Amino acid sequence: MAGKYQAYPEYKESGVEWVGDYPANWNLTRVKFESYVKARVGWHGLKSDDFTDEGPYLVTGSDFKGPVIKWTDCYHCDIERYDQDPYIQLREGDLLITKDGTIGKVALVSGLDGKATLNSGVFVVRPLADNYTSKFYFWLLQSRVFTGFVDLNKTGSTIVHLYQDTFVNFRYAMPSFSEQLKVDEFLDHETAKIDTLIEKQQQLIKLLKEKRQAVISHAVTKGLNPNAPMRDSGVEWLGEVPEHWKVCRLKQIIKSGSSISYGVVQPGEPLDEGVPFVQTTNMSQGTFDLDDLQKTTIEIAKAYPRSTLIGGEVILGIRASIGAAYVVPESLIGCNLSRGVARIIPNDHILSEYLVSYFGTGAVDRYWGLSKQGSTFSEVSIETVKELSLPVPPIEEQKLIYSWIGERVTRLDYTFKKAMEQTSLLQERRTALISAAVTGKIDVRHFNPEDGQTPEPSNKDSEAA
Repeated sequence: MAGKYQAYPEYKESGVEWVGDYPANWNLTRVKFESYVKARVGWHGLKSDDFTDEGPYLVTGSDFKGPVIKWTDCYHCDIERYDQDPYIQLREGDLLITKDGTIGKVALVSGLDGKATLNSGVFVVRPLADNYTSKFYFWLLQSRVFTGFVDLNKTGSTIVHLYQDTFVNFRYAMPSFSEQLKVDEFLDHETAKIDTLIEKQQQLIKLLKEKRQAVISHAVTKGLNPNAPMRDSGVEWLGEVPEHWKVCRLKQIIKSGSSISYGVVQPGEPLDEGVPFVQTTNMSQGTFDLDDLQKTTIEIAKAYPRSTLIGGEVILGIRASIGAAYVVPESLIGCNLSRGVARIIPNDHILSEYLVSYFGTGAVDRYWGLSKQGSTFSEVSIETVKELSLPVPPIEEQKLIYSWIGERVTRLDYTFKKAMEQTSLLQERRTALISAAVTGKIDVRHFNPEDGQTPEPSNKDSEAA
């Protein structure tokens, strides 16, 4: 085994797929034998109209943003709804876990300064006796042992669920109380170091995103010549532009005989054959592989010729993924669009690539922000898209600007990719370390934070964990 920490001297076979071998001095058990598990009865669930600005705290799945609940961000409920179910009235030190949607987010109840209860979608878990620490469970439920169990047992296709009867039958190996304390100490110390490194990478990623947008925004709204005479564009959110550039509405630079149109194909039952169409999810994720696109029937696609793609035009997200824009590649020729994606065919005065770059600027984001409609699904109308103001340099200058952007963005994207890869590796290492410790793949009974020693799980240990 790599690193300075060794495995336990003896292991037993659990006979449980997600547990595997476990230390001989640990006990194989289930959640229901060790824990009190409760959740709000479904029909007692509170709706947004029931949320209040004062009263007992009401914890929902959206409050899981770290290892503890941030009480200042929580909604509240009235005392009657709190008293309605005494079994989910929270105590300091309780462990909470989400059971619907994004299953398995965990948080500890800490710093509780008043009454608190749960809304639907969350379990409260606490020891039946003083036989384990909630902190050990906190780590256990972040391990691959538990995620493996969830993957085998979750139900639902639209919103996945982990039912209480399933959760309480989760089998795992549990060490003695004193060993749990050492595992807690070890993971507190080691994950803190990894979390610091992850935070630095995330800060770098944020700065790179901001730098990327700033580079593009300045180039397509101010040009490359810092000494070029400037003039007021006449558009408040756009500001000054080079004096020799034109400023027009988007509807004025589309190809003659075309119009800015949106798709109307609606997702339905998945089809094995038919005409692929681009949805808002494809726009937000940037995934346009034909195998990733849903399909509609040939008859439906034929009914909407104005949203049939020809390649080289621009598609723009106008619902949910507002502002996401791409030049249509040849691979999408003949595909169609769902509602929420607009199709724009530029004329000879503007490059599709230049237009896509302009859509990615902060100025345009501000325009969408001023214009979007809807509360459930934010969207902008086609009329709003048509009235978008944009600066249009001469076509040769557009080519120079686009080439200049490409060179600089390529360098930024390379650094961004490396930062993302490093973050992913750190997160994988964190999970592997947690998994190895809570399953006994590494022996941390003699861990001393003063030694500065960190056990490194080998590939074999990581896979087993």
